Amino acid sequence: MQVSRLEHRFKELKENGKKGLIPYITGGDPCPDRTVELMHALVSSGADIIELGVPFSDPIADGPVIQKASERALAKGICLKNCLDWVEGFRKNDDLTPVIMMGYYNPIERFGLNNFSQRALEVGLDGVLIVDCPPEELRDFSTKLSKKKIDTIYLIAPTTPERRIEQIVQGCSGYIYYVSLKGVTGANHLDLSEVTSRLKLIRKYSKLPIAVGFGISSKENVKNVANTIADGVIVGSALIKIMEKAEAERKCPIGEASLFMKGLSEAINEI
Repeated sequence: MQVSRLEHRFKELKENGKKGLIPYITGGDPCPDRTVELMHALVSSGADIIELGVPFSDPIADGPVIQKASERALAKGICLKNCLDWVEGFRKNDDLTPVIMMGYYNPIERFGLNNFSQRALEVGLDGVLIVDCPPEELRDFSTKLSKKKIDTIYLIAPTTPERRIEQIVQGCSGYIYYVSLKGVTGANHLDLSEVTSRLKLIRKYSKLPIAVGFGISSKENVKNVANTIADGVIVGSALIKIMEKAEAERKCPIGEASLFMKGLSEAINEI
């Protein structure tokens, strides 16, 4: 049986005693024409997996930084089709780095579940994370993706009861996304002791890799989370903020993003 890119990447990281660094970017922000270039630059700077966000008009799980990124991308006409096309463009020069599409259910439903699963297979997408639908509502869609060898990733929050954790992980594949805090993306009240306790609880019910996101914005955050039993660390709002600032200061957003990613990569590799 062929091993998926995600499974291979996490296995490779574990064998080398490393933790995965996973940047999140909003598709089309800051510059649609350079999205594929940005993805390659992040990989060159240390990213192990890329989460590509689909812009949406009502991103209820996202804080103000990613909300604004979505607004900027939508104002440029960016949609789900563009994001799939960028994955296809990325695959022309990188067939190893896993790419996850993260977003909300409405754009996929409008695109058509069958159309999406087929196009996702064609472009080389590795996984889908839909933040506003419970696993029960995605069962049929998850089955369609599974038949195309595409993983369905689910969120587990600090408030998720133990019984619910057991149910969620049964339908999850690829990795589990643990939300490190109560709030939206970009919040900054990270409690490492609680994160560690919750990861141990999740481990009781699944052997899947666990990546931790929300509220991780600095080298120190990355190093501290990577020092837990997490398998990966996700950074989103901080990266987007770096590029937003670069645009405002007439600097190169991709260059600044690369420098930031290199710093995080160095921090995670110090463990």
